[in-house]
Amino acid sequence: MGRRRRRSSSTFSIKRRTTESLGFDEFGFAHTKGKDRKLQHRCHHYSYPQLNARRVKELCELLSYWNGSSFICRSQIERFMRMGIPPALRGRVWKCLLNIDKLRESSAFNYQKCLDEIRGPLVDLGVSEYGIISAIATLNDTENDLGSNRLPSHCPPDLAYSSADVTIFRQIALDLQRSFPTHRTLMGESPEAIEGQAKLFRVLIAYAKYNPKIGYSQGMSYIAAVLLMNLSEEEAFWALGVLLEKPKYLSELFDLSGEKIQHQAMVFHQFLKHRKPQLSKHIEDVRVSPIHFVIPWFLTLFTSLPCWDSVLAIWDLIMLHGLSAVFRTGLTIIQLLESRLMNLTDEAAVLPMLLRVPVDVSQHCVLLPALWSTEVQEWEIKCMNSLVLEETEGHHPGKNEKPTPPPLPTKVKEQQESVDGPTLEAKNPVRKDSSASGVKNVFTRLVRMAQCYLLDKGCKSGDSKPCPSRGTSARHRSSKASSLTQSQIRTKRRSQKGVSQQGSVSRTKGQTLPSPTPDSDGPVKDSRPEPAAFRRMGSGPVGRVARRRSSLPLRVESLRLLRTRTPQSPSPLSSPPPSSPAPSLTHQSRKTALSRELSSRCNCLNKTTNPLRNTQESQLI
Repeated sequence: MGRRRRRSSSTFSIKRRTTESLGFDEFGFAHTKGKDRKLQHRCHHYSYPQLNARRVKELCELLSYWNGSSFICRSQIERFMRMGIPPALRGRVWKCLLNIDKLRESSAFNYQKCLDEIRGPLVDLGVSEYGIISAIATLNDTENDLGSNRLPSHCPPDLAYSSADVTIFRQIALDLQRSFPTHRTLMGESPEAIEGQAKLFRVLIAYAKYNPKIGYSQGMSYIAAVLLMNLSEEEAFWALGVLLEKPKYLSELFDLSGEKIQHQAMVFHQFLKHRKPQLSKHIEDVRVSPIHFVIPWFLTLFTSLPCWDSVLAIWDLIMLHGLSAVFRTGLTIIQLLESRLMNLTDEAAVLPMLLRVPVDVSQHCVLLPALWSTEVQEWEIKCMNSLVLEETEGHHPGKNEKPTPPPLPTKVKEQQESVDGPTLEAKNPVRKDSSASGVKNVFTRLVRMAQCYLLDKGCKSGDSKPCPSRGTSARHRSSKASSLTQSQIRTKRRSQKGVSQQGSVSRTKGQTLPSPTPDSDGPVKDSRPEPAAFRRMGSGPVGRVARRRSSLPLRVESLRLLRTRTPQSPSPLSSPPPSSPAPSLTHQSRKTALSRELSSRCNCLNKTTNPLRNTQESQLI
C-alpha cells in the first residue's frame, strides 16, 4: 500500500514538474511547440493596446460611480472599450455591465447551500468534486446500471441521487476535459488545475440546479471557464445566470433540446444572405451549411479564436450589447475572410478555415478595428428571425398552427406598429423571394415609422386646427395690420399699461396729448387683447425707438397730419360721390410734405429737454 502511494505521489510530482516546466503567457495559456501548437491553434503574440496611468485612473473612477441605466456611463465605457480594457480591470467592468449584484440580492437562491446539497449525491456515488475527471468511468457504469435497473451491491437502498443527476455529472466531467486544456487553471494535475476544475464543476452543477429549464448543455463549460478566469467563483455563477437568462444576452441560444441554437444559426444564414449575397451563395454552392460553423462560434462565444486578447475584447462588446454583438462578430470574421473563401471551391478547404480562423485575421490589431466599423442593428436580426419563422411554418403547415387572433382596431394597430414595427402578416403578405422580401420589409417598416412620427408631430403642433401655410399666415397678418392705424395700436398699449399716459404728460411739461376721435381714427376697441401680429410689428430697433418717443406730442401731430394728407383708399364695393372727391396728392408732393415734417420735428426736438440719444436713432426715425 505504501509503495502504491509512493508511486502515485511520484507520478503526481512528475506531472507537476512537466506542467511547471512549460511556460505560460500573460493570460495563463501554456507555450506549446511544434505539432502541439498546430493542434491547439493558439497564438501567444498579443497586440492589444495598453492604457496609460491617467486613463486607468479615469476608468477606475467611472466604475466607482457606475450607473447601468445611465447613457453617459455606457457611452464612456464603450469609449474605454475602443481604447482597450486593462486585463486587471476586466472583471470589474463585467460585473458592472451584467449587474450581478442586483440578481444576487433579488434571488432567493443560496449558492453555498446548493453546493452542500450536491455533495451528498457525490459522496453516495463515491466521487469527489476534486477528482471528477478521473471518475468518468465510475459515472458511466452507474448510469448504465440505473438504466438497466441493476444497482451495485454496495449502494444503499435509499439513494440520494437519481439517474438525471448521474447523467449531468457525467456530461460535465466529459466537457471539463475539453475546456481549455492548455490553460494553467484547467491543465494537468497541479493543485491549481485541480482547484480550477473543481470550481468549474461546482458552477456548472449549481446552475443546472438553479435553472432546471435550461439545465446543462454543451458549450456552457467554455463560458463558465472564461468567467472564472476573470471573476470569483460565486460571481462567475451569477454572471452565468445573467447571461443565460436575460433576453438581451444568450437566452435565445441555450436550451435542453438544442433547437434554439439551430434556429439562431438559420437566422445568421438569412442575415448573411441579406448582407453578403454573393458570398452566401458561394458557401451554399460549396455545400457548407451554416450550422457547421455558426453553432461552434455561438456556443463558445468565439473562444476558439487563436488570439486570446481578441477573444476578451469580443466578450467586452458582448457584455455591453448582448446578442447583436455575437452576430456582429460573426459577420466581421466572414467579411475579413471573404476574399479567401471566394477563391476556395472545395468543402474540405472552406469549412476548416471557418472553424479555425487564421491568426493574421484574428489578431487584435486586425479584427477589432473591423469589428468596431461593422454595424448590426437589432431590427435587422428581428426581420431575419421573422423570415426564418415563416420558412419553418411553411415547411410544416400542420405543426405550430395558432388560432388567428381577432382583428385589432385601427388606432391600436397603428400604435402597435409604431412601437414594435409591422406585424408578420404586414411584413410579408406574399413572399416570392426571401432576399427581395427582406429588403422590402425593411423599407416598408421605415416608411411607416416615419409616417407615424410625422403624424404625431402634426398633432402636437396643432391639436384640432390644421396649420396654415406661410403665405396664408402672412396675408392674414397683413390684412389685420392694415385694418387698424398706428394711433389705435398705441392707444391699446397705453390702456394695458395703465399709467403710461400720466408719465408721458409729466415728461412733456403739461402738454396734453390729443385723444383720437371716432371721426378721424375710427372706433377703438380697448376690450379686445392686442393681436400677436401687432406685438411682432412693434419689435426691432425701429419699434423700440417708436415706443420710447411715442409720448412726444409733436410725433403724434406729425403723424396725424400725414395721415389726413394721404388719400383714403376707396372701398371696392362703394365708390365716392362725385360731389366730394377724395383729396389726392402726387408722389413728389407727398415726399416733400414728409421731409418737411421730419425736419421740423428734428428742430423742435433739439430744443426740448429730452433729445435723441444718438445718431443711430435719428437715422432710423
